[in-house]
Amino acid sequence: MRALLAFLFAVVALSAGPPQRVVSQTVGTDDLLLALAAPGQIAALSHLARDERYSPGFKAARNLPSLTNGEAEDILRHDPDLVLAASYTQVEVLNLLRRAKVNILLIEKFETLEDLYANTRRVGKVLGREARAEALIGQWQTRVEALRQRLQGVKPVRVLAVGWYPFTAGSGTTFQDLCEHAGAINVAAEAGLRGHAPTPGEQVLAWRTEVLVAPGEPGLDLLARLRELPPYKFLPALRQGQVVVIPGALMAATSQARIDGYEMLAKALHPERFQ
Repeated sequence: MRALLAFLFAVVALSAGPPQRVVSQTVGTDDLLLALAAPGQIAALSHLARDERYSPGFKAARNLPSLTNGEAEDILRHDPDLVLAASYTQVEVLNLLRRAKVNILLIEKFETLEDLYANTRRVGKVLGREARAEALIGQWQTRVEALRQRLQGVKPVRVLAVGWYPFTAGSGTTFQDLCEHAGAINVAAEAGLRGHAPTPGEQVLAWRTEVLVAPGEPGLDLLARLRELPPYKFLPALRQGQVVVIPGALMAATSQARIDGYEMLAKALHPERFQ
């Protein structure tokens, strides 16, 4: 009986065809949808899709519909047959969408490059765009391998993620993934911090940080803020001007834009390998 039900479900899914009105609720799924979708398949992107502070694909999103606030009612007005969401999407939003019997594809892991490949295949499959997904993954793998070869044998630079507030990124974060592909050692992860956590006070002075990596944001003078903010203002790296600023959208990217981040950070830390 179970086998029969599974067969009937597959037949129905096949006959229904791929979704035609897909809504993305997050910036990370925006990027994947923009890369994978067939023409006309996108019903709306997230409410941050056009904001360059958060969205790596803001230019590509300019001519497409976007959500107003990302709430369930906002999503439903686009009459979606599929919603792409993430584990950090509000539970209330997901519950309301399920009650409305909307299909949801939930992206739950996005910290590493391998997560990107897996998510691309998942989204590609549900969109009926498997070949496109594999082609993109092949392109990304080529870029990552070229960068790996370029950085082969470099001495890793000891870096610390800093920002407008005294928080940093340890292991299990997209910043850790960024470091692993850009010839860097994340000193917070080395010290045992996991996830995003308050930056310890005096302990940071013992981490031997060589370079601070900061997210840039239009209109904000982050360096001036760091010079006023303990514990960063006490770090020799800041006093010596050893700061690399990366667009915030790339530093936090969970999508294929992370590869742009790898390349940007690697060029800043190891310029001799890119001459």
